[in-house]
Amino acid sequence: MPDVRANGIDVRYETVGNPDDPALLLVMGLGAQLVDWPADFCAALADRGFHVVLFDNRDAGLSTALDELGAPDLAAIMGGDPATVPYLLADMAADAAGLLKELGITRAHVVGASMGGMIAQQLTVDHPGLVASLCSIMSTTGDRTVGHPTPEAMAALMRPPASTREEILAGAIASSRVIGSPAYPASEEWLQQRAAAKFDRSFRPRGTQRQYAAIIASPDRTAALRSVEAPTVVIHGEADPLINVSGGRATAAAVPGAELLVIPGMGHDLPQVLWPQIIDAIVTNTTRA
Repeated sequence: MPDVRANGIDVRYETVGNPDDPALLLVMGLGAQLVDWPADFCAALADRGFHVVLFDNRDAGLSTALDELGAPDLAAIMGGDPATVPYLLADMAADAAGLLKELGITRAHVVGASMGGMIAQQLTVDHPGLVASLCSIMSTTGDRTVGHPTPEAMAALMRPPASTREEILAGAIASSRVIGSPAYPASEEWLQQRAAAKFDRSFRPRGTQRQYAAIIASPDRTAALRSVEAPTVVIHGEADPLINVSGGRATAAAVPGAELLVIPGMGHDLPQVLWPQIIDAIVTNTTRA
């Protein structure tokens, strides 16, 4: 997995599939790493004819850690004081744009999940020439009146970061039981394996805090999304407790001609049993480009 210098930071990325196929960029969410995209999910997209590009966002995984920016005061930011905001989602979208340009990719289909959906939306708004199609999964527009978490999901999100490997493994199971898909629960063994792989690769709780600050400090994208011309599909779990399905519905309503796929029983994750349905929706949307 190589690095490229993009937008002033080092971005760790990986590719799957034939470089001669159309590029498809995958953008992950809060505190997540490129390994949060399951390898078989990426391989399935490659098998459908795409050159899949996935990467670590700034402050996550093995991309640049911006520790010199310090810890944001999340309470103050939520209260309207932006003094400790380290960067915005627009900066993270610029990272993605820079990665594509450094790889010589002039246009890509873009798929983002959760915060990655927010970044993908911003990328499409700020760099429309780079985006052939947009897929926003379990995300929202930045409108504070939609996409609200349940109290239980918010408590899981704001839980103090774990400090040991054992706490990470236990926390992964506990969080999944709160925000995961109620109709498609993941096994404890699978959750622990993924959590262990992530922890062993990189552990950056301060980076996650800075990313969260970027989410809450970034402006509402609703008006800007009305200018999007790229074919768009919005996928959301009907049972998502972290970003309520109203966030997905608002996203689809904001983008002209967007299609909306609401999946019953799906929470804030990507259950393997739903991959065929999700991948079919992504591929169908790319054919509209």
